[in-house]
Formats: sequence, structure tokens, C-alpha cells
Amino acid sequence: MKSVALHNLGCKVNAYEIDAMQQMLQEKGYIVVPFDEKADIYIVNTCSVTNIADRKSRQMLHKAKKMNPEAIVVATGCYVQTGQEVLEADPCIDLAVGNNRKKDIVKIIEGYLSEHRVEDAVIDINHTDEYEEMKLTKTADHTRAYIKIQDGCNQFCSYCIIPYARGRVRSRDTANILSEIHGLVEAGYQEVVLTGIHISSYGVDFVRKGTTDYLGTEKSRNEKDIAQQKGYLLNLIREIHKIEGIKRIRIGSLEPRIITDAFARGLGDLPKVCPHFHLSLQSGCDETLRRMNRHYTADEYYEKVELLRKYFEHPAITTDVIVGFPQETDEEFQKTREYLEKVGFYEMHIFKYSKREGTVAAAMEHQVDDTVKTQRSNILLDMERAQSEEFRQYYLGKEVEVLFEEEKEIQGTRYWIGHTGQYVRVAVESRESLANQIKKGRITNFLQQDIMRINKLS
Repeated sequence: MKSVALHNLGCKVNAYEIDAMQQMLQEKGYIVVPFDEKADIYIVNTCSVTNIADRKSRQMLHKAKKMNPEAIVVATGCYVQTGQEVLEADPCIDLAVGNNRKKDIVKIIEGYLSEHRVEDAVIDINHTDEYEEMKLTKTADHTRAYIKIQDGCNQFCSYCIIPYARGRVRSRDTANILSEIHGLVEAGYQEVVLTGIHISSYGVDFVRKGTTDYLGTEKSRNEKDIAQQKGYLLNLIREIHKIEGIKRIRIGSLEPRIITDAFARGLGDLPKVCPHFHLSLQSGCDETLRRMNRHYTADEYYEKVELLRKYFEHPAITTDVIVGFPQETDEEFQKTREYLEKVGFYEMHIFKYSKREGTVAAAMEHQVDDTVKTQRSNILLDMERAQSEEFRQYYLGKEVEVLFEEEKEIQGTRYWIGHTGQYVRVAVESRESLANQIKKGRITNFLQQDIMRINKLS
């Protein structure tokens, strides 16, 4: 049988989709080999979030053809949608498969193998309301399963190409989500992570189409339905919470506007929900947020953080921040810096603005110099390290619950490493395997900057 090597670039949604493609190929008898080995077929699941991501995607595709000039090289994913003409003209690439066609990867490859037929596998992603249904029975992570619940985005932030690569919001049927989770529970998974391109929009297309609600009941299309749209995600989480065997529900990146008192209180009533929330910020300056086409103010964002802190004890709040956005002045950056100090995060992902051709921001005047971006980034990275350590110090002397994942040698000693519900990394010495076990213990000290230690399990 043919051998196939797969490589993924980009986000957790891409990771979910490449796991699904690998599973489909294995079920048909294909032999999966590491990407740096010789294979009959290479699949690169591409990313297009920045110009750099486009370049990395091309590099990996060219690397595949260089490793085996006789191999079939397949490009899938977001760069196929945004750079179709470039990829189809590239002699190193045999097949280009866009988003919403990954579910057909086996059929497309076998059509090429049997008839040398190059199928048109790139749809107009901006004019489809079909959710691409795929299903996993296992994932690359042996303890934590990522569950894709929706695709697409309707936000059109001025710096982002993803709505053009992924199309409009398309939500997955609740029954299919629950069925996948039941199967993963049977395979031993105890924690699920809900992911998607913009999961806060889960259900908005159900309302728009006036079809069914989250349990399949017929719905009418009226203002009341639209007002209730925010309840779709919460209701989905409640249904997952009922599944026996699931011990933890971790929620992917949320839009700040979805956090209302009712939403935060509803999550707080569900003990399986991890107190770990990623609320994308991007800037703490209202002027910058307006240029970014973000739909909230800094004060509104802070209110959402405080709501989560009202219903969860010491929740981990993480975020993304872009420095050096076009026209960002020293004064605007200082506003962001002071705002981040005020909020206090567990982790911040700091990005230097990277121009993405085809977006509104790329054409803006007064692009910020790279040297200035680096200076601002370094300032926030120092702040991030300090805030992250301060957050962890809270747990010194406290009993925590840890899902253990892997064994690792640190400073000559073997430890089992896992995460708390707040996603704090914890280590403990154990002669017995703790893989995929949830245990309690009291944190005594820092083992490393980003790893805390339990001396003895409870």
C-alpha cells in the first residue's frame, strides 16, 4: 500500500483537520510515515494567516517534492484558498485541496492515482453554508481531545485574511459533536477542548437560516431567536457536561462580547468547565481597536474579565496582543501597556504586527518600523513573564487537581507532567505511570519557571 506523510501548519483547527485526514487515510490502508522520511504521498495542511505563513507553506511543499521527486505532493487548507493560482502554477504541487474539501481527501488522491485525474477541489468558500463534517476517534494528543464545533468567521478584523480563507460562520450539528465526544470517551479521553475559527459565533447560522436549534427543534426566524443566539454555545457546553466520562471541558478562544452575566454565571454552574479563558484583546487602546475593526472598547473588555472573576475563583485569563499595528503611536502603545498591567493576565501571546496582503490594514498609511515593533514587543514580553509568574505563585501551598500527560526528565530526575484546570504545568516524581490520570496534590515550589512541583500526591 502507498505511504503518506502529513505536515500541519497553523492553528488548532488545522491540527484537528489533519488528524481527521490521517485517520481517513489509515482506515483505507495507507501507511503513515514521518514527514522527513521518503513517502509516496506528502500532504501539507497550509496556513495563510500572514505572508510569512504563506512562505512557510510553500517551503514545506517544495521540501516534500525535494525529498521524493516522484511523490504526489498535496497542498490543503487556507493557503490553497488565498493563493490558489500560485499553487496551481507551481510544478512541485500535484494537487490543491481547499477548505470544505478535506473530507474528500481519500477520493481525490485515489482519483489521481487511478486516472491521473486532477479534480477541481477548491470551492468558493465565501458562498457556502455547508459545515465540513469530519469525525475523530483518536487524536495526536493522548489525553486531551480537540473538538471542532464550527468553521468560518464574520468579524472581518482589518488585519485578518481568515474570513476569506475560511468563509462565513458554519456551525456543526450538536448531535454530531456529542457523538464524536462519546466515541472519544470510549477511547479513554477525559478532557475535551472546544475549538473553531470563531466559536463565540456558534449557532449564528442556525438563527440566520431559521432551521433548528441546538437540540434539533424547529425554530422560526425572528428577533427573539437572534437575541438568544448567545445561548447556543452555553447550551452546547451544558449538553457536553452531561456526558459521563468527561471530566474537563476547556473552551477555546472567546470573543469578549459573548461574556454576559448570564453566560459567565451559566459556565460557573458547570463544575467540569475549566477556569481557563482565552479572551482575544489585541490592544488596550480604543483608537487602535477601532482601526483593527474590533467590536468592543478596552473598558468593555475589562468588564468581561471581571465577570469571569466573579463566578470563578482565580481563573486563568489569557489573551493575544498585537504591537506595532499601523499608526500605533508611542502614546497608544503606552495606553496598552498600562491597560495590560491593570487587567493582569496568566499568559499573553505577544505578536509583532505582520502585514497580510489583501487586508485593509496592509494598505494603511504610517506602517510602524520593525525596530519599534521589536522594542514594544520586548517590553510586553517582560511584563508577560512577570504576570505569569505572579499568577502561578498564587498556587504555592494549595491543593490542585492535575491531569497527567507525559513523563519527562528534568535536571536528571524523571517527572510526570500535567496541567491543572487553569492550565498551570505541574510535575511530580512517580515510579508508577500516571498517564491520563487525574490526581490531587499540594504545590510546594517552582521546579522551573513554567513548571510547579508537587512533592506527594494526595
